[in-house]
Amino acid sequence: MSFLLALDQGTTSSRAIIFNEHGEIQAIAQQETHIHTPQSGWVEQDALEIWSSQIAVIQQALAQASILAKDIKAIGLTNQRETTVIWDKRTGKPLAPAIIWQDRRATPWCNQLSQKRLSEKIQHRTGLRIDPYFSAGKLVWLLENIQGLRKLAEDGHVAFGTIDSWLVWNLTQGTTHIIEASNASRTMLMNLETQSWDTELLELFNIPVSILPQIINSDTYVADTATGLLGANIPITGILGDQQAALFGQSCFDVGMAKNTYGTGCFLLFNSGDQVQYSQNKLLSTLAWKTQNQTTFALEGSVFMAGAVVQWLRDGLGIIQKSSDVEKLATKVQHTDGVVLVPAFTGLGAPHWDSDARALLCGMSRGTTKEHIARAALESIAFQVSDVLTAMKSDLAHPLKELRVDGGASQNDMLMQFQADILNVPVLRPQMLESTAWGAAAMAGLKAGIFSNFSDISQSWQLDRAFEPKMNEDQRQSYLAQWQTALKRAKSDII
Repeated sequence: MSFLLALDQGTTSSRAIIFNEHGEIQAIAQQETHIHTPQSGWVEQDALEIWSSQIAVIQQALAQASILAKDIKAIGLTNQRETTVIWDKRTGKPLAPAIIWQDRRATPWCNQLSQKRLSEKIQHRTGLRIDPYFSAGKLVWLLENIQGLRKLAEDGHVAFGTIDSWLVWNLTQGTTHIIEASNASRTMLMNLETQSWDTELLELFNIPVSILPQIINSDTYVADTATGLLGANIPITGILGDQQAALFGQSCFDVGMAKNTYGTGCFLLFNSGDQVQYSQNKLLSTLAWKTQNQTTFALEGSVFMAGAVVQWLRDGLGIIQKSSDVEKLATKVQHTDGVVLVPAFTGLGAPHWDSDARALLCGMSRGTTKEHIARAALESIAFQVSDVLTAMKSDLAHPLKELRVDGGASQNDMLMQFQADILNVPVLRPQMLESTAWGAAAMAGLKAGIFSNFSDISQSWQLDRAFEPKMNEDQRQSYLAQWQTALKRAKSDII
């Protein structure tokens, strides 16, 4: 039996999952990581904690599976994207906190770029919209605001990377400075057509080339883990950004297939094939994976608040004790009685891109209860996904036939049924919801020779339940009209 180790470094935790060659889970270990918000709009983590938690869960997973490091055929790595780490090449020590993808401190810099009318150029080069979400603004902020950093960078002592770069540097004890192509495509610094750093943008943003990692294919043999780290030298043979890993893990290998991950945020990716598909509707063009020297692209819509809405019900309002209680509360009522929640707590993502929008709970009466609010919260997730899909339909020649789902909230039957009803397409939930980790493991297994092709991998995808649309068109349009009215109220006056 061949085993694959997936390292899944997410926003709120580090995880290690051991799979066998059939995609069956042998062990899962997880450790929470702490998020710091020192100022409004700032979101940070300790890069050393990210690394120490990731190495700790590897040891826990090996112990739980009762196997040795030498029994692992290969490591696949997947990670929160856009998060920016800088460290000293000489010591390996971080030079600042890791700036998390949700961080908005680069908003003024992004506004300056927009005012200079650079939006079209940047979208054409990178596939991305100008937004603080991406790594470029975070990196520029660090270079401008961390004392002495620019001088250190110009002297060749600074390394920049996303989380995959940071983990690989540590796993190889400082011998390897890389970034995988799907992660590089989220920096707003990579030319999407050539899959190399865009020298004109680097010059425009005043970023020294010496700090950048080498861009590698998703299925590259990167290196073996350093001697003495895990008890054996394990090859690292697959890396993907978390949303691309979920697309791969859901076996969405053909053009027109799509998946939606319900995590802290919500990320809908649509396989657009071997050509870059530029969006006319404020979606992102991104690299899905580069494997066997073939590049696959995707269109992506990012929703900032999904599972985070349920966390707000739990921690902010205190109307549920644990996240899993939300479905039970929401199903106590048949409808929201006109209550709509627009969860723009950190602005609105695709396809609105309104960072100044703010959350809104409207349509309440004296009869409104916590049950109505819980149901409105779940419905808000489905409505945001619907907005993304509507924009996608306008961009694409291929109609969506089904939506594959994963992530924590995909276990919520009420939400999945409402999602199918609002989209008017079947929503397919697989038996194994660990699509992200499995995508990284499968990519590593492809390079390591456990799988010879994509169809070997797709055999592991098994349906748990299909949610078929049941809502009539009048009802659907009534729901969507109610949502659009609330959305207009939540948006900033800039739009």
